[in-house]
Amino acid sequence: MRFAPTAEQADLRAVVAELLADRCPPSAVRAGAGPAAAAHIAAGLAELGAPALLVSEADGGLGLDENYLVSVMEEVGYAAVPLPLIGTIAVAPALLAGTDRAAALAGGELLATADPDSTGRVPFAAAATVALTGGRFGRGTIRLVGMDSAELAPVAAVDPAAGLARFTGGEQVAEISDPAVVLLAWRRGVLAAAAQLIGLSRRMLDMTVAHVSDRRQFGVPIGSFQAVKHHLASALVAVEFAAPVVAAAGAMLTSGPGTADEVELARELAAAKALASDAAIAVSRATLQCHGAIAYTTEYDWQLYAKRAWALAAAWGSAREHRAELAASLGLAGVRG
Repeated sequence: MRFAPTAEQADLRAVVAELLADRCPPSAVRAGAGPAAAAHIAAGLAELGAPALLVSEADGGLGLDENYLVSVMEEVGYAAVPLPLIGTIAVAPALLAGTDRAAALAGGELLATADPDSTGRVPFAAAATVALTGGRFGRGTIRLVGMDSAELAPVAAVDPAAGLARFTGGEQVAEISDPAVVLLAWRRGVLAAAAQLIGLSRRMLDMTVAHVSDRRQFGVPIGSFQAVKHHLASALVAVEFAAPVVAAAGAMLTSGPGTADEVELARELAAAKALASDAAIAVSRATLQCHGAIAYTTEYDWQLYAKRAWALAAAWGSAREHRAELAASLGLAGVRG
């Protein structure tokens, strides 16, 4: 199986990367989801068709597949975009298929934040028009709640730029209980989170390579020191092992229900999220150490990407939870994640 992107996927990825490099600098990430800068980013992504990726052509979308989702979400992670794009681009298309809201989603007029664990807390709440709550591990029901009528209360979080907030009230506009739809929504959310973690890991590595190339000690760049090289090489290996597994999970998910081995697909997605989460944590630790004390200051941009990675590593199922699911599917009862 070939996991390299097609020319069309590579082109889409390139234009998304170019847009985000222009519209989503670290200052925009730090500002969060509320200011006009985030709306400017959302408008640019809508022009490129990002929200329409997985929306069917019948509903006004592009009708593309999860291979494109992986490519786009890696760039979204690399830029740490302060918008609820997992819910909007990955999860909502399955839930809104065939409804009037699907066209609004494809056109960028609807932004969906997700709370799969039903905690009552959602990221990027200030930018969202609907909240998708429930459906953890593809089970139960998912409620769509209108955020226009909801009351928001900020919540302290590991990633302040994500604008985590508790929402109360809000009109329930729909409830989806179809097991196949709920499972697809969850799987796409897991895949998107894993892809974002790969992008975040690459951003932290790129920042650190630039830092150790410029920072000098004893008259030479600190990047020439063997210990620094080993830290960064080990971190890169973790990312390069995880990225193909995420790509493979996306490729398997494109085949649609009933056409792939369901057990194998579940295992591939679990492995993708577990490896991507582990890689992001490993990269954050290595790059923190290579930066030295400067990385501990909240004003330093590295923190924006590390904190987003820490938050996403725990979201959509932690590495430990996904390893436990994988072990259970292999019949390894009692094995801890």
